[in-house]
Amino acid sequence: MKFNQIYIKRLIFILSLWPLLSISIIIFQDRLGANPVEFIERHFGKWTLIFLCLTLSMTPLRRITNVSQWILYRRMLGLFVFFYASIHLLCYIGLDYHFAWIDIKNDIIKHRYVIVGFLAWVLLLPLAITSSDKMIRKLKMKWKLLHRLIYVIAILGVLHFIWLVKKDITEPLIYAAIVSILFILRLDIIRRKKL
Repeated sequence: MKFNQIYIKRLIFILSLWPLLSISIIIFQDRLGANPVEFIERHFGKWTLIFLCLTLSMTPLRRITNVSQWILYRRMLGLFVFFYASIHLLCYIGLDYHFAWIDIKNDIIKHRYVIVGFLAWVLLLPLAITSSDKMIRKLKMKWKLLHRLIYVIAILGVLHFIWLVKKDITEPLIYAAIVSILFILRLDIIRRKKL
């Protein structure tokens, strides 16, 4: 069984690199459109949300399918959330603003979507740092409390997307609906545990 789990984890890891491969293909084929920087930024921003939803879905999937193995992939998917969120942030700081910190500061003050996006990344940082087995053993129950920040991060991520898009908010609302369903399922799991 452990042998299969190792191969499944490796497969998930390889599949999780698709956003990097797909953007490389798009860049190579020169299909970035009129605003290449915005295209790249949004590409990694959307994949951050996708991995957030995948991470949040592991506990409900375990409950629905009665298969405990789903939880084994949650940590890796969560680290990919941080990985793609960090690339998204680096694209904003490096490609968009060329590390012009005064301009970045002014943009943060001017646009609320930048504030919530940056806050979401800041909250992801302690989750990534404490994702090792050693930190789980060291923090014990505090680790579970800390990692509940993922729900706050999901809300901030969706809000960041809604405020960023402004006009046609159909796509951000789809993510909002998915996150809401996952929250409801999670609350149902907690309620059943208490019964």
